[in-house]
Amino acid sequence: MSKKVAEQLVEMLVNAGIKRVYAVTGDSLNELNDAVRRNPHISWVHVRHEEAGAYAAAAEAELGGLACCAGSSGPGHIHLINGLYDAHRSNVPVLAIASTCATVEFGSSYFQETNIIKLFDDCSHYNQIAATPAQLPRMTQAAIQHAVQRRGVAILGLPGDVSAMDAVENISANKNYFSKALIRPSDQDIQEMATLINRYQKVSIYCGIGAAEAHDQVVQLSQLIKAPVGYSFRGKMGIQYDNPNEVGMTGLLGLPSAYHSMHESDLIILLGTDFPYVPFMPTDKKIIQVDLQPERLGRRAKLDLGLHGDIKTTLDALLPLINNKQDDSFLKAQLHVYGKVKEHLNIYVEDKGSLNAIQPEAVAACLNKLATDDAVFTVDTGMCCVWGARYIQATGKRAMLGSFSHGSMANAMPHAIGAAFACPGRQVVAMCGDGGISMLLGDLATMKQYKLPVKVIVFNNRSLGMVKLEMEVSGLPDSETDMENPDFTLIAQAMGIKGITINDPDQLESGLHQAFDYDGPVLVNVFTNPNALAMPPKIEFDMIKGMTLSMTKLMLGGKFTEVLDTVKSSYKHMSELLD
Repeated sequence: MSKKVAEQLVEMLVNAGIKRVYAVTGDSLNELNDAVRRNPHISWVHVRHEEAGAYAAAAEAELGGLACCAGSSGPGHIHLINGLYDAHRSNVPVLAIASTCATVEFGSSYFQETNIIKLFDDCSHYNQIAATPAQLPRMTQAAIQHAVQRRGVAILGLPGDVSAMDAVENISANKNYFSKALIRPSDQDIQEMATLINRYQKVSIYCGIGAAEAHDQVVQLSQLIKAPVGYSFRGKMGIQYDNPNEVGMTGLLGLPSAYHSMHESDLIILLGTDFPYVPFMPTDKKIIQVDLQPERLGRRAKLDLGLHGDIKTTLDALLPLINNKQDDSFLKAQLHVYGKVKEHLNIYVEDKGSLNAIQPEAVAACLNKLATDDAVFTVDTGMCCVWGARYIQATGKRAMLGSFSHGSMANAMPHAIGAAFACPGRQVVAMCGDGGISMLLGDLATMKQYKLPVKVIVFNNRSLGMVKLEMEVSGLPDSETDMENPDFTLIAQAMGIKGITINDPDQLESGLHQAFDYDGPVLVNVFTNPNALAMPPKIEFDMIKGMTLSMTKLMLGGKFTEVLDTVKSSYKHMSELLD
């Protein structure tokens, strides 16, 4: 018997290391579904919503390499877009199979017809439709190659009729190549970087996800030049652990200590970061940036030196040229500020709140305490990101996933699905907002169907907490942010998942213990304080006293830049507030 195109495609997926396809099956995908069913080396994960499938694939790709999702004609593949944007902006390799109507119907406004090329153009590195069997092998090979080597999304359009046709072999397109290269700046650039670093006494280092594999080199550099080390949210898990000079994060979710260290230094070294918040970046300091993607150099700050290279290889070449500085007074001052910040962060960990108003800081700190040292955490965009950033600590084995670049709601639970498939031996904890979990609630059924032992922790503050805070700080009336939630515990139980409700702070640790000890999926509905703020209490109090009136006036006048200037001005004197 001849091989069908769908069978050929599945064989190519398996050869590329893809283990599963996240999708909702349907007409134009049925041949692909059947080909997956008959191949013992790959499986079909029946998600309840294609967006959840794209998020799951993004999480699997970030943790384990290339992953795959699929959507059927029209609405099916349109539902993929939000999750694919998330994957693409996170630079993780995802192959999305966008099935579509029969080729004979192209251009006729047929039922569920879409223009795949236009639809996915902005969230992919590769985007083509295999309109004939002869095109399929080369396009599949090219799509996988683009996803892996350019680190992002590749779209393979697959008409339903083509998937059922006889395959055409192509010996030049039957293999993918996943080679890696070591890239570093020229010797002259490395020497110039070393000269700048050796010249200045007060140096700070700021790391992003691009520096995650250079942990040891970053620590060694910081110890040689007595520099504090800050990091982005995505860089946290790779840089924070076993790092005596770390001072936390900066930015909207960050801590004043990292911001302070950057603004008090003479020279800033940006390593593998595309930190987006320009108002938090100093404008009067010397800045060096090193990035594997040279198009990013200088797009957030004015640089004195911009270098193209992967961080580990670049630092290996740099370190022999760096002087061992003796004066550590600047570093000690920044570590002192960080110590004060951590003291204030602990206030609501010790004071756990009251009935139906448990402090979310206490919940996150308890999760950090109870989770394994190699747990995978996923966090919803919004307040859960704040609590995850501040209270979940890196160990060198843990991972934390979120929609950190795309900033979408509802990502934590479907990310956890992909993480559980990718890492079956590791604990997976989803830190979900009540707004986020509500959006894709149906995919709790996916967890149940595949018996994924994910611990879903719902921070139930009965509101869109981050938006509510933004409106209040802006001097706007709080409007349409309150949520009348269903009983999430009962919903979980109706889906066959263990449900636990915690509304008493005295039962917080025992309730979470029960969830972690249970062998299977669990949803924990924690009634958190809806008035919890995203800033440590003393800092929040001192800052708000001086900022509220001026910020309100500025926001009502539509002057957003001036508001950021007010925030920067308040942060500039943060060390005085912490003394």
